[in-house]
Amino acid sequence: MPEPTKKDETPNGRPEESVAPENNGVPPLPEISLEISPPPEAEAEGKEPVETEGKIPEPTEPELLEAVAAKEPGDIDNGSNQPQQGGLGVKEQADSGNAVIKEEAPCSSPPPDNDADAAARPQSPTPQQEDANSLKKLSIELPNDSVPVPAMGRKDSVWSLGEGQAPEELDKPIDTPPLSILLVEKPQSGSVAVGGDITFIAKVEAKDLLRKPTIKWFKGKWMDLASKTGKHLQLKETFDRFTKVHTFEMHIIKAKENYAGNYRCEVTYKDKFDSCSFDLEIKEVGQGSQNIDIRSAFKRSSEGQEDAGELDFSGLLKHRNQREPKQEEVPEVDVWEILKTARPDEYEKIAFMYGITDLRGLLRRLKKTKKEEKKSEAFAKKLDPAYQVDKGGKIRLVVDLADPTVELKWYKNGQEIRPSPNQRKYIFEHKGTQRIMVINNCSLNDDAAYSVAAGDEKCNTELFVKELPVKIVKGIEPVKTTVNERIELECEVSEEGAQVKWMKNGVEVPTGVRSRYRVKCEGTKHFLVIDDASREDTGTYSLMATGGTTEAHVQVDLKPLKVYQDLQDMTVLLGQPLKLHCEIFPGNVPGRWYRNGQLIQPNDHINILHRAKNHRLEIEASTLHDAGDYTFVPEGYSQSLSAKVHIIDPPRVHLESLNFPDNTVTIVAGNKLRLEIPISGEPSPRVVWMKGERVILDSGHRVHAETYGDQTSLTIDVTEREDTGNYKIVLQNEAGEATACVRVKVVDIPDPPEAPLVPVVGGDWCSMVWDPPHYDGGSPILGYFVERKKKQSSRWMRLNFDLIKETTFEPKKMIEGVPYEVRIFAVNAIGVSKPSDPSKAFVPLAVTSEPTMLVVDDVTDTTVTMKWRPPDTIGAAGLDGYLVEYCIEGTDEWIPANKELTEKTRYTITDLPSEAKILVRVRAINAAGASAPRTVQHSILVKEVIEPPKIRIPRHLKQTYTRRVGETVNLVVPFMGKPRPKVSWLKEGKPVDPTHVSIRNTDCDSIIFIRKAERSHSGKYDMTVEVENHKDTAIIDIQIVDLPGPPQRVTIEEVWGGNVALDWSPPKDNGNAPITGYTIQKADKKTMEWYTCIEHYHRTCITITELVVGNEYFFRIYSENMCGLSECATQTKESALIVKEGLHLKTPEYTDHDFKEAPRFTQPLINTFAIAGYNTTLNCSVRANPRPKVIWMKNKIAILDDPRYRMFSNQGVCTLEIRKPSPYDGGLYTCKAINDLGEAQVDCKLEVKGGNTFYELMQRGVPLHLIDKYMNETKTVEPEK
Repeated sequence: MPEPTKKDETPNGRPEESVAPENNGVPPLPEISLEISPPPEAEAEGKEPVETEGKIPEPTEPELLEAVAAKEPGDIDNGSNQPQQGGLGVKEQADSGNAVIKEEAPCSSPPPDNDADAAARPQSPTPQQEDANSLKKLSIELPNDSVPVPAMGRKDSVWSLGEGQAPEELDKPIDTPPLSILLVEKPQSGSVAVGGDITFIAKVEAKDLLRKPTIKWFKGKWMDLASKTGKHLQLKETFDRFTKVHTFEMHIIKAKENYAGNYRCEVTYKDKFDSCSFDLEIKEVGQGSQNIDIRSAFKRSSEGQEDAGELDFSGLLKHRNQREPKQEEVPEVDVWEILKTARPDEYEKIAFMYGITDLRGLLRRLKKTKKEEKKSEAFAKKLDPAYQVDKGGKIRLVVDLADPTVELKWYKNGQEIRPSPNQRKYIFEHKGTQRIMVINNCSLNDDAAYSVAAGDEKCNTELFVKELPVKIVKGIEPVKTTVNERIELECEVSEEGAQVKWMKNGVEVPTGVRSRYRVKCEGTKHFLVIDDASREDTGTYSLMATGGTTEAHVQVDLKPLKVYQDLQDMTVLLGQPLKLHCEIFPGNVPGRWYRNGQLIQPNDHINILHRAKNHRLEIEASTLHDAGDYTFVPEGYSQSLSAKVHIIDPPRVHLESLNFPDNTVTIVAGNKLRLEIPISGEPSPRVVWMKGERVILDSGHRVHAETYGDQTSLTIDVTEREDTGNYKIVLQNEAGEATACVRVKVVDIPDPPEAPLVPVVGGDWCSMVWDPPHYDGGSPILGYFVERKKKQSSRWMRLNFDLIKETTFEPKKMIEGVPYEVRIFAVNAIGVSKPSDPSKAFVPLAVTSEPTMLVVDDVTDTTVTMKWRPPDTIGAAGLDGYLVEYCIEGTDEWIPANKELTEKTRYTITDLPSEAKILVRVRAINAAGASAPRTVQHSILVKEVIEPPKIRIPRHLKQTYTRRVGETVNLVVPFMGKPRPKVSWLKEGKPVDPTHVSIRNTDCDSIIFIRKAERSHSGKYDMTVEVENHKDTAIIDIQIVDLPGPPQRVTIEEVWGGNVALDWSPPKDNGNAPITGYTIQKADKKTMEWYTCIEHYHRTCITITELVVGNEYFFRIYSENMCGLSECATQTKESALIVKEGLHLKTPEYTDHDFKEAPRFTQPLINTFAIAGYNTTLNCSVRANPRPKVIWMKNKIAILDDPRYRMFSNQGVCTLEIRKPSPYDGGLYTCKAINDLGEAQVDCKLEVKGGNTFYELMQRGVPLHLIDKYMNETKTVEPEK
């Protein structure tokens, strides 16, 4: 069976209350069962615990709700019988009465099975620790006097104010969050009699809070009371705007015994938290006690009834359409017997079949009933655990006594049922040892717990009354009426006295004493009456019953109104009388007058009259406050009459308030001027400010006029000298016009001077001059201030603090190379002018030093080429370029050689007379000017020097240059020599045919070009370069290769076993390239599909093995050179048949040849000349077995991990690649090969020619001493060659 105070939640989160069943119209008294552990003194004296009345010890009874509180033994009497006095914020509205607390047996021992066992069993007190708290146990019932609206549809819910703390939780420490003192007034503990009202108040000060704090009310540790509001609990919040205090109230109405316990109030705001705990004590009205109603746990009353059980779940499960109840008699069924014999998986089906909705409580009860019960001495057969009956039916409760002489008493919810002669509700029958109680015409009040007592023994049962749903027979009809009429809504239901609910727009209609709505019931008809309808009564009205809902719309309109005379707009002079009049029908309708939306009340100034149809409003002397929109609203109508009243007054300007002589205002330019002049007039006059013929607008940027009610103002944000003059004010309204004049005089600062000039600039100083300003502001110029700043900066720095009387100044201490700007301020008696425009940016600069190392680079018959190094000191101004000048020996005139500056450090002077002697000098130019010149020490003779020719063959042309037939040949061969050398080409001693080979010569190279190479172009080409009597020659070997021809002859030498020996002759045409190998293929005579046996084979004989016995094969061979395989192959004329059983060939024995040998270079390194900046390679070939380790060295030092070198080794060919060599890469290179049998090495010399010029080496940052060494080595090498 479920616990009577078990908590459950409704679908919308709100709880419901359960109502204790009534007996003969008298509500049962609530029961509080209190268990108190006896104090140590009582245990020492051996006192027996006293058992209170109304305690039900049977194990089949549901467990009571236990609210356990820990108290000291000395606090029991004081804490339980006396409420705390002077509780701040607690209001009591309670009936007089004292709470009665009944002591029960100590909670240390379990309850006995019955009274006899309880009496026989000795009570052994539980030993307690020192200073331990005794336990107080409360059993509380919360009847459902009122069910909240959202919870009316549930009959299986319980509204419980909490179960308190369990005994095992009393000793646990309670975590208390840090307080931030939000509560200025905390709720205090209090007590109230049963049925009384009490209020708890909490206050929070909101001066430092930006929004309303959050408050929560709890009962016990966890039960949030926000979802428990209803007729017994109400929460209220108010805010006082003057004291800035939030007030939170919790009202408990018609308190019950189970409301007692500990409560908590929690207030949170952002990261702040405060809480307060308080206790509520409920005092009993009388000494009687009764059993707690636990049978309502399985009650299935209709939805929304006042007596719905606390644990009634039918409201949750009855969301389906209920069937019409059958009128025939339903036979009684013992549900408990069915459940005892049924399987557990059939419990839910049986409960649903017999209308039991609290399945969880049913299972708990069933679990208890299955225990083996002790044999009763008074009863031969007890009552069944539960009975069920339809509403209006009758039920027989039968008990069989073991002793018929025992007096029997029947109880309902703990109250004795006494028979009366005039009452046929309960009928008691005696049949032998059977005692029968018949309950006729069962109603919902009969749904209760029944018990029968025979002597000291009791047996209990529960009766469930099944209620039939109430259905709508006749719905509500729509109503449309007018104001002040009577509205009556009628609805008929299927059952008399049914509980229904009237709703308006989804909200329950209030039906209290002061409510406008009246509800009455006549049999099955229900009425909702509104005697005096208003427009607010318009809406959708509905009636809710347990078996359905009906709704209809009610429309309330106003009565029609006729207007005979409407209000008229009026314009009245100030002080004249004002009269407003209107005439409407019906005449007995009162009305209200409004001005600008505010209600007008009659007084000494305003008189309001109503005579029949006429309504008047009269004012004898109008004032400005009487102007506005007047409205007359007939009472009860939405229609209104309106009129506008204007009070006018001629405008006036009050200049006397300025207190300026001759109405003249003097102000310093740059300050803000605001003239505020009072004006008057009604309506507010139109104000126009004028200066001459120009109107000053209120939307002006700097000068603007504004008008505010009774004054007008002229505002000049920043006054200027142009603002001087007379200002005219013009006022106009309906009553007239007025004008006035005010003079404004502006005293200004001087105009800024013109931008200063900087004619002279030094290394850290400059000289500046300027002119005085054109306008001195009406006061003589007292002096000037000078400021300067860096061009890239925005911070100006003042250079003088004493005024400068002159118009010149020389700033100093400037940083060389930094651009500066200067500006001037003029000063008079009024103040300092605005700054002048900045001067043009100037840079304090110094010229560079002279160029260095001026030398002659080249001389021809008409030109001289000079080169030099940049100056040692360039300075902050940088270097713009160089100016080259020359002077013919014997004259003093220096002639510029370059019209524009050159940035290079090399320049060629042209158009010079042949065999003349000249002097050359170079100047470095920057923004500060020209540096001192650098002049050559000796004169230069203009005459060209003969340079012997020299052919510089590229490294890839020093070996045979190979190309395939059809490819393009483009060879560039550079050479040197002065004057321009003469180049000639020969092939095999004969001139080159220009139709086959194209040759183009330039000053420094010769290009040989063959568009489509042929094998006839192969050969050695001789190149000759001549300069006068000097010449140089070079040979270039060109080889044009093509695919080779097939082998001449392929024969089958021998066939044995699965082997065939082949022999062939090399091809006649090797394609102008050596044969590198052969490819041998075989084909079965049956398929003639060719398969490759071996590729890249070097010899001219081979043995093909692993041939299939019994097959006949043909063979063919392709020749191969560097261009690839030959286009066709030579095939054997005869085939080779592999005999299945052939002769056995005896293989001769051979001795393996020892191929090991020490390293030996077959191709040594050769001395090589390289061009600086062009990649070069060193090649050699080595033969050794096993494969040797190759080491490259430069100047006897091994080359390791240098990114400028790459080393390759392929088929014994060793290559060293030098990337973009420079003259420093020249030297002795060594290739060394080492294996286990020995080592060998070869050497060569590498010389790098050309390369970087003096200027390029300077650009690369090469130190001067290395450049000098390099230049000297170059000069010494050339004569030696």
